[in-house]
Amino acid sequence: MPRYTSYPPANYFAELGEADFKNAVLESNEQKDSNLSFYIHFPYCPRLCHYCACNSYAMPQTENVERYIDALHKEIDMILPLLNSERKISQIHYGGGTPTSMPLDAIKELNQHLLSAFKTIERPEIAIECHPGYLDENGWQTLADAGFTRMSLGIQDFNADVLKTVNRKPSLIPINEVFKILRQRNIKINLDFLYGLPLQTPESFYNTISQAVALAPDRLVTFSYAHVPWIKKAQLILEKAGLPAPENKEKMFDNAAQLLEKEGYVRIGMDHFVKSEDELFEALQNHRLHRNFQGYCTRRTTAQVYAFGVTGISQLTAAYAQNTKVIDEYISEVFSGKIPVRKGYKLDKNQQLVREVIESLMCNYYVDFKEIAERLNVETDFLKSVTTYNIDILKNMQDDGILELNENSIKITAEGSPFVRNVAASLDPLMKNTTKSFSKPI
Repeated sequence: MPRYTSYPPANYFAELGEADFKNAVLESNEQKDSNLSFYIHFPYCPRLCHYCACNSYAMPQTENVERYIDALHKEIDMILPLLNSERKISQIHYGGGTPTSMPLDAIKELNQHLLSAFKTIERPEIAIECHPGYLDENGWQTLADAGFTRMSLGIQDFNADVLKTVNRKPSLIPINEVFKILRQRNIKINLDFLYGLPLQTPESFYNTISQAVALAPDRLVTFSYAHVPWIKKAQLILEKAGLPAPENKEKMFDNAAQLLEKEGYVRIGMDHFVKSEDELFEALQNHRLHRNFQGYCTRRTTAQVYAFGVTGISQLTAAYAQNTKVIDEYISEVFSGKIPVRKGYKLDKNQQLVREVIESLMCNYYVDFKEIAERLNVETDFLKSVTTYNIDILKNMQDDGILELNENSIKITAEGSPFVRNVAASLDPLMKNTTKSFSKPI
């Protein structure tokens, strides 16, 4: 089944030209969702972790990093004139790679480049993914002064032996010192962890999450390690070190989730945990939780996403567009004045409606056809008709305890949550006679 991190999923992307992308950007100015979200991708890492399956590469010489950063500015300069200057920024997000291995002044300049061109909404989310292994006290202070409102710290594990085995550098300074620096500037803090790695046990991972809870982060994420050595050969090193048995991996998550919920955190989706006052939890309660390729968010902080950098994916109302995955191509094309888009997908009006239904189901475990229809100014019956809504299939799922069905709503039960992708697929017209390959639903 598709994971539905987007609709349609990325394996439906096909060739998309620069002209098509420019038209989609211009069209995006006319959409109801007028807020601007920007994503900046930095692909380099000082040291590659053996578990990583991201689009990341070993850090090159300084002049190559500087040239990449110059290309980011040039790409921004090609897109910004296409956007209505009256629109407001609601979100900026840096990912990678290791974005905090960029010269920190360069990060501040990229923020200023965007923030000088547009006003922001009240309380925008300006966030960056941080590797604490390469930032000293000065570095954290400089980064904190660059305009960020949220930082995600990639801890992965507090166990030094686990980190050594996966080739990840531990934090350069004590994490509690990092918290002091960021808290003094009222910056929200996320902590990211990875379970299913060599040397991890249910007991050791429980100890790691216990240490995390003692720090009281605003959000905490427990990612499941995805072992795909046919895609990332470096992961074969972890096989030699020995991966935990599936039942132990499952216990790691279950124990961590129980501890977090006991300590007052609320689960968002399958792997995010937030405090009860977090706006993500409020959005979930109101069935208004949203997501993009950067993760869960609210409709307040994100709408259409414009991505810069190699592999970046722009998510517009009527189209997706992904940049080239080849760094040299990206740099050379940008410097020649060409937008480096490679592939994407243009959504027709009906597919945009289906996306709303499937996104609501995947994020909120709930879909209200009447609410979506009213918000998008269509009839409820028409909204159902553009999906593959089949009352008999849904009633069978209800009989199996997967969902609760009303005339205009579907609610996934707690027992049915592992099957939410199956329910979404039953509403997806693209799944009719598909030849695409997807991962297993559980």
